[in-house]
Amino acid sequence: MIHTLELELQQRPEVLERVLRVTRHRGFKVTMMNMRASNNANTRLDLEVDSEREISLLSNQLTKLVDVTQCRVLAGQSSMPVAQHQA
Repeated sequence: MIHTLELELQQRPEVLERVLRVTRHRGFKVTMMNMRASNNANTRLDLEVDSEREISLLSNQLTKLVDVTQCRVLAGQSSMPVAQHQA
C-alpha cells in the first residue's frame, strides 16, 4: 500500500538522514520524495512510502523525532493495480 506523508522539519543538516533511517527501520520503502525550504526555519518534506504495514507505525515514530515539528498522513492507496474488464 502506498501512503503519502507531509512533514514539517527544522532546517538542520542531519534531519533528512534521520527521517530516512526511521523510515527504513520501520520497513517502509520510499517511492517519492519532494523537499523544499520555506522562508522561516522550517522545511517541508512530502514523502511517499510503500509497505503493507500500518502507516501509523511510521508516523508515530517520525513525530517523536526532535527535528520533526509536524507529521500528517495525507493519503493511502493500494500498490496493486486494479484489473479492468473490457466489453
